[in-house]
Amino acid sequence: MGLMDAVATTIPSSSTFSSPASTTSAPTSRPVYYHHRQSQHLLKLVGAGDGGTAPAATLSQRLDYEVHSCSSHSPNYPPHNIKVNRPSDQSSRWSSSVNNQLQFVMIKLDRVSIVESIKFGKYIKVHVCNLKEFKVYGGLTPDNMVELLHSGLRNDPEPEAFRLKFTVNNVYIKISPLLAWGPQFNFSIWYVELRGVSDKGVMDRVLHDYSQFRENEVIRLCLKHFRHRGYDDVFAALQHRTSARLEDSLMTELHDALASFRDFARTESILEEACRRGLFEEYISHCDYKIKWKKLTFPPGYLTPGKRGGHQMCIDEEAGHIFLFGGWDGERDLADFWCYDLNRQQWDCISMDTQADGGPDARSCHKICFDPKTRCLFTLGRYVDADSRPNVNLEGDFWKYDTVNGFWTKISNNTQLDGGPELIYDHQMVVDSERGVMYVFGGSTIGPDPSQTVYSGLYAYDIATNVWRLLFSDATLGGADGDRGGAGGSSNGLRSRIGHSMLLNPLSRELYIFAGQRHKDYLSDLHVYDLDTGAAQEVSGDYSRQGGPEAGFTQRAALDAAHGEFYVLSGLHRDRHATHDTVKSCLWCYSLRDGRWSRLYHNANTSQEYWARMADVEPRPRYAHQLVHCRERSALFLFGGNPGDAVDGSAARLDDFWEMTLIRPKPPSILRRGLFQVRRQQFRELAEGGGGAVGALAFLRGPVAAVVDHADPAESDEFRRLSSLLVFGGASASAEAADGASAGTPRRAAWGTEPVAVAGAEATADAATERRLAGRQALYDSLLALFPLAMREPKDDLVNFVNLFA
Repeated sequence: MGLMDAVATTIPSSSTFSSPASTTSAPTSRPVYYHHRQSQHLLKLVGAGDGGTAPAATLSQRLDYEVHSCSSHSPNYPPHNIKVNRPSDQSSRWSSSVNNQLQFVMIKLDRVSIVESIKFGKYIKVHVCNLKEFKVYGGLTPDNMVELLHSGLRNDPEPEAFRLKFTVNNVYIKISPLLAWGPQFNFSIWYVELRGVSDKGVMDRVLHDYSQFRENEVIRLCLKHFRHRGYDDVFAALQHRTSARLEDSLMTELHDALASFRDFARTESILEEACRRGLFEEYISHCDYKIKWKKLTFPPGYLTPGKRGGHQMCIDEEAGHIFLFGGWDGERDLADFWCYDLNRQQWDCISMDTQADGGPDARSCHKICFDPKTRCLFTLGRYVDADSRPNVNLEGDFWKYDTVNGFWTKISNNTQLDGGPELIYDHQMVVDSERGVMYVFGGSTIGPDPSQTVYSGLYAYDIATNVWRLLFSDATLGGADGDRGGAGGSSNGLRSRIGHSMLLNPLSRELYIFAGQRHKDYLSDLHVYDLDTGAAQEVSGDYSRQGGPEAGFTQRAALDAAHGEFYVLSGLHRDRHATHDTVKSCLWCYSLRDGRWSRLYHNANTSQEYWARMADVEPRPRYAHQLVHCRERSALFLFGGNPGDAVDGSAARLDDFWEMTLIRPKPPSILRRGLFQVRRQQFRELAEGGGGAVGALAFLRGPVAAVVDHADPAESDEFRRLSSLLVFGGASASAEAADGASAGTPRRAAWGTEPVAVAGAEATADAATERRLAGRQALYDSLLALFPLAMREPKDDLVNFVNLFA
C-alpha cells in the first residue's frame, strides 16, 4: 500500500485536523499526510520528547546523513561530495557518468526523521549540468518510497530550498535527476542539505502512532473485505476481538439500510441528516466550478469610472464597498476616486480630483489596500515616465483614507527616510489586520536614471507605530552558509520582481507570492512566506510545467482563505518558445489543500469581430486590469484594463465592469441528487417485478419526478430513460446497473452473494437477485463519495495487495 510509507498517526478528534465526522464515533485512527504547516501542528501535539514543552520551531534542524548509493558517477565526482558546500570548487559535486533518467543518489539518514525541506547548493556560476528537472522520493526502505517533490532548479548560482510535498517518516531520501540545463550533459548535484525533526522523544511517539495506524489499517481492510464478501460471522468476531471500527457509525447505518434491510426510507433520512450536519462540504469543495459572467451596466448618463488601466481596487466586504482609485487612460494619469456599493449596485464618485480634496495626486501603477480594523485605505507608489523624472518630485509619498469619516491623511512625504521603500511602482501590498502590519513587496524604484533597474524588497509597516522594517531585499542577500537572507527574514530564492501577485492568508498567516517580471524574464514560480517565522519556501520553481498557468505579468489574483484556494485571472503571457507577449483570457484556481492548479475558464479567440459581438456576454482578454473577490457572494469583480492587441490603437483602454460568479453545488442540491439516486434504484427494483408495472409507474411519476431537476438536460434525459425499464424490464435494469461483466463471465460477488454465471441473455431468479444487490452496491459506493473521507471505509481493497507474479 502506497500510504503505508507516508507518515500516518492517530490524531484525537479534538485535534487541529478534525473533520465534520469527529462529532460521531469515527474510526480510531486515520492516515494523515502532513504538509509543512500541518507538521508544525503535529510537533505541538506530540511535544518535544521528555518535557513536551519546547516550541515546534526549535525542533526543526539540519539532519545528518550518509550517501547510501548512487546509480553511477564520474571518476572525479563521487556522490559523497554533496555533503560539503563548496560553491567555488567546480570539482565539489556528484556527477553521473550518463544522462539517462535512471540516475539517482540515495541518501540514508542516521535515524528515522520527519524531513520537511531539502536545499540544493550550486556552483558560483551558471552550469550546464545543473538540474533543470528532478524528483525526490522518501521512505523507510529503499524499495518502498513515495514521491515528495517534482521540481527544477534555476540555472544560477543561488541556493534553492523546497518544502517537501509530504512530510514523511524517512530513513532514505532518493534524488532522481530527469533533465540537465544542457540536454546532452550529465547530471550534477553540488550540495544537499535536509532539514526536519529527528528528536528521539518526538520520533518515538510518531513511530508508535504510525505503527498503531498500520495495524489498525490492516484490520480495517480485512473488515471491509469480510463485509463485502458476506462473511458476517468473521466480520463480527474480528471487530469484537480488536474493537476496531471500519468506518463512522453513520456509514455503517447507511450500509445496513441498503444491504441488510432494503430500507430506502432510512437511507433517505441518513442523507437528510448528513445535509443538516454539513457533511457534504468536503465533497462540494472538490466539485468543479461553473463560471457565470455578468456585465454590470448602468443607465445612459449615469456617472461611472472612465476607461483606464494601471488603476487600483480593493474591497471592504463588511460594508459591501469596492474602491477604485487612479489609473492611466492612455494619455494621462488619473486622480479620481470611486466607490461601488454592492447592495445598491451603484457607483458613487467620492472625488474627481483627490489632490484638490487634500489627498494624493494623479497616479497609476500604484497600490491600495484596505484594513478592516482601522477601516482605512492605504495607497503607496506611482509610476513616473523617464522623460518626466527630471522635473518631478521622486520622493515616495504615503497616504491613508478614512472610509468612515471621508478624509485623506498624508502619512509620509518620503517613505525612504522613514526606513521604508523608495518611490516604487508595480509592487504588491497587503494588510495583516489582526497584527496591524502592512507588507509591501517588490516593484521597481523610480530614480533619476531610467537605465538603472533596482527592485524593492519585502517591507513590513506597523500601522499603529508608523514604523517600517526591511525584511529582505536584493541588496541584503548572502549569508555565511550560502543562504540568502536579510534583516529579519530569509528570501530563500524569492527574487524581487514587478507585476507579480501577493496574497495574505489570515488563517495560516502566510504570504503567497508568484509570477511577475524580473528584467526580461517572465516568472512562473510560487513562494510561501511565513509571517511568524520570517522564512520563505519555494513551492514551485515553474508551475507552468506542473499543469499551471504560463509565465505571466500583470495577472490579477484573489484569495478565498475559507475555501483554501486562490484565483488568478491572466494578463500578459509569454509562451515557452515564443519571443513576443500575448494577452489571454484564462481564469485559474490553485488549491492550497492539494497543491493543484485547475483552469476554470479559457477563451482563446483573438478575433476583434468576435469580441465586439461578445461585448455584453464575457470580457475580452486584457492586462493591467483590476480584480477583487467578495467571499459572501462567491464572486470576482473585474474592471477595465488594456486589451493589448485585441483592438486597434495603442491608447485603447477599457471601462467595462464585470461580476463573475463561481458556482459550486449547494448542500440542498447534493441532497436532492442523492435522493434521486436512491429513488432511481428503488424504481428499478419495482420495475423488475417488485411492485408491478402500475405501482412502478406511479412511483416514477411521483417520488422520482419530485427530485429531478427538469431544467438540467442531462438529468431530464436520465429521468426519461428510466421509463424504458417498464418496457424492457430486467434486461434494461441489468444494462444500467451492471458492473461491466460480459455474457458468460462470472460477476464479482456483491454483499454476500456468490458469483453467478450469466449465460447469454438468460435471466434467472439468481441473476435478478444479483442485479438488485449489484445495484445497491453501486448506489452505496456512489453515496459514499458524498461523505468526508475520514468517515468512510478504506478506499483500497485487500485483494489488490496479492501479487500474482511475486
